[in-house]
Amino acid sequence: MKKAKKILFMVLGCIGVGLGAVGAVVPLLPAFPFLLLAVVCFAKSSEKLHNWFIHTKLYKKNLESFVKGKGMTWKVKIRIMSVVTVLMAIGCVMMMRVPVGQIVLGCVWLFHILFFIFGIKTMKKEEKVQDAVKEELPEIE
Repeated sequence: MKKAKKILFMVLGCIGVGLGAVGAVVPLLPAFPFLLLAVVCFAKSSEKLHNWFIHTKLYKKNLESFVKGKGMTWKVKIRIMSVVTVLMAIGCVMMMRVPVGQIVLGCVWLFHILFFIFGIKTMKKEEKVQDAVKEELPEIE
Protein backbone atom coordinates (compact mmCIF):
# COMPACT_ATOMS: atom_id res chain seq x y z
CA MET A 1 0.00 0.00 0.00
CA LYS A 2 2.88 2.36 0.82
CA LYS A 3 4.40 1.81 -2.61
CA ALA A 4 1.10 2.65 -4.35
CA LYS A 5 0.91 5.89 -2.35
CA LYS A 6 4.44 6.86 -3.39
CA ILE A 7 3.66 6.14 -7.03
CA LEU A 8 0.49 8.23 -6.82
CA PHE A 9 2.45 11.17 -5.38
CA MET A 10 5.10 10.79 -8.12
CA VAL A 11 2.44 10.85 -10.84
CA LEU A 12 0.71 13.87 -9.28
CA GLY A 13 4.08 15.61 -8.97
CA CYS A 14 4.87 14.99 -12.63
CA ILE A 15 1.45 16.30 -13.65
CA GLY A 16 2.08 19.38 -11.48
CA VAL A 17 5.46 20.00 -13.13
CA GLY A 18 3.92 19.61 -16.60
CA LEU A 19 1.03 21.97 -15.91
CA GLY A 20 3.37 24.39 -14.13
CA ALA A 21 5.69 24.46 -17.14
CA VAL A 22 2.75 25.16 -19.43
CA GLY A 23 1.51 27.81 -16.98
CA ALA A 24 4.90 29.54 -17.07
CA VAL A 25 4.40 30.09 -20.82
CA VAL A 26 0.62 30.40 -21.24
CA PRO A 27 -0.68 33.65 -19.71
CA LEU A 28 -4.09 32.34 -18.55
CA LEU A 29 -2.79 29.23 -16.78
CA PRO A 30 -1.16 29.96 -13.41
CA ALA A 31 2.09 28.08 -12.80
CA PHE A 32 2.32 28.69 -9.06
CA PRO A 33 -0.32 26.27 -7.69
CA PHE A 34 0.81 23.43 -9.97
CA LEU A 35 4.45 23.86 -9.02
CA LEU A 36 3.49 23.99 -5.36
CA LEU A 37 1.58 20.73 -5.88
CA ALA A 38 4.68 19.21 -7.49
CA VAL A 39 7.03 20.19 -4.68
CA VAL A 40 4.68 18.76 -2.04
CA CYS A 41 4.10 15.53 -3.96
CA PHE A 42 7.79 15.01 -4.70
CA ALA A 43 8.67 15.66 -1.05
CA LYS A 44 6.24 12.90 -0.03
CA SER A 45 7.24 10.42 -2.72
CA SER A 46 10.94 10.55 -3.45
CA GLU A 47 13.87 12.47 -1.99
CA LYS A 48 15.70 12.12 -5.31
CA LEU A 49 12.80 13.67 -7.29
CA HIS A 50 12.36 16.39 -4.67
CA ASN A 51 16.05 17.33 -4.84
CA TRP A 52 15.93 17.37 -8.64
CA PHE A 53 12.85 19.59 -8.69
CA ILE A 54 14.11 22.18 -6.22
CA HIS A 55 17.18 22.67 -8.39
CA THR A 56 15.25 23.35 -11.61
CA LYS A 57 15.01 26.82 -13.10
CA LEU A 58 11.20 26.55 -13.03
CA TYR A 59 11.19 26.08 -9.24
CA LYS A 60 13.80 28.76 -8.58
CA LYS A 61 11.99 31.35 -10.69
CA ASN A 62 8.45 30.74 -9.39
CA LEU A 63 8.53 29.18 -5.91
CA GLU A 64 11.87 29.27 -4.16
CA SER A 65 11.55 32.64 -2.43
CA PHE A 66 7.99 31.86 -1.30
CA VAL A 67 8.87 28.41 0.05
CA LYS A 68 11.86 29.85 1.94
CA GLY A 69 9.50 32.31 3.64
CA LYS A 70 10.93 35.38 1.92
CA GLY A 71 7.75 36.19 -0.01
CA MET A 72 7.15 37.25 -3.61
CA THR A 73 7.96 40.30 -5.68
CA TRP A 74 5.12 42.64 -6.67
CA LYS A 75 5.59 41.52 -10.28
CA VAL A 76 4.85 37.89 -9.37
CA LYS A 77 1.97 38.84 -7.09
CA ILE A 78 0.34 41.03 -9.73
CA ARG A 79 0.76 38.34 -12.39
CA ILE A 80 -0.97 35.77 -10.18
CA MET A 81 -3.73 38.15 -9.08
CA SER A 82 -4.37 39.21 -12.69
CA VAL A 83 -4.77 35.65 -13.90
CA VAL A 84 -7.11 34.82 -11.01
CA THR A 85 -9.15 37.98 -11.67
CA VAL A 86 -9.59 37.10 -15.35
CA LEU A 87 -10.56 33.51 -14.57
CA MET A 88 -13.01 34.59 -11.84
CA ALA A 89 -14.55 37.16 -14.20
CA ILE A 90 -15.09 34.43 -16.80
CA GLY A 91 -16.72 32.31 -14.08
CA CYS A 92 -19.00 35.18 -13.05
CA VAL A 93 -20.09 35.75 -16.66
CA MET A 94 -20.83 32.05 -17.05
CA MET A 95 -22.93 32.10 -13.85
CA MET A 96 -25.23 34.97 -14.89
CA ARG A 97 -28.29 32.95 -13.88
CA VAL A 98 -26.80 31.79 -10.57
CA PRO A 99 -26.43 34.85 -8.33
CA VAL A 100 -25.36 32.75 -5.33
CA GLY A 101 -22.51 31.34 -7.42
CA GLN A 102 -21.44 34.84 -8.39
CA ILE A 103 -21.44 35.90 -4.75
CA VAL A 104 -19.33 32.88 -3.79
CA LEU A 105 -16.87 33.57 -6.63
CA GLY A 106 -16.73 37.23 -5.61
CA CYS A 107 -15.93 36.29 -2.01
CA VAL A 108 -13.24 33.81 -3.11
CA TRP A 109 -11.75 36.45 -5.42
CA LEU A 110 -11.75 39.08 -2.66
CA PHE A 111 -10.12 36.68 -0.18
CA HIS A 112 -7.49 35.77 -2.79
CA ILE A 113 -6.62 39.41 -3.47
CA LEU A 114 -6.48 40.31 0.24
CA PHE A 115 -4.34 37.24 0.97
CA PHE A 116 -1.82 38.09 -1.74
CA ILE A 117 -1.63 41.74 -0.69
CA PHE A 118 -1.51 41.31 3.09
CA GLY A 119 -0.82 37.62 3.76
CA ILE A 120 2.25 37.06 1.62
CA LYS A 121 5.38 39.08 2.31
CA THR A 122 6.40 41.37 -0.53
CA MET A 123 10.04 41.18 -1.56
CA LYS A 124 11.86 43.98 -3.25
CA LYS A 125 13.39 43.07 -6.58
CA GLU A 126 16.82 43.94 -5.16
CA GLU A 127 16.39 41.31 -2.41
CA LYS A 128 15.74 38.65 -5.02
CA VAL A 129 18.82 39.71 -7.00
CA GLN A 130 20.96 39.71 -3.84
CA ASP A 131 19.76 36.21 -2.95
CA ALA A 132 20.62 34.98 -6.45
CA VAL A 133 24.11 36.52 -6.25
CA LYS A 134 24.70 34.95 -2.82
CA GLU A 135 23.83 31.52 -4.22
CA GLU A 136 26.09 31.95 -7.25
CA LEU A 137 29.14 33.28 -5.38
CA PRO A 138 30.43 31.43 -2.33
CA GLU A 139 31.49 33.65 0.56
CA ILE A 140 35.22 34.19 0.90
CA GLU A 141 36.54 34.19 4.44
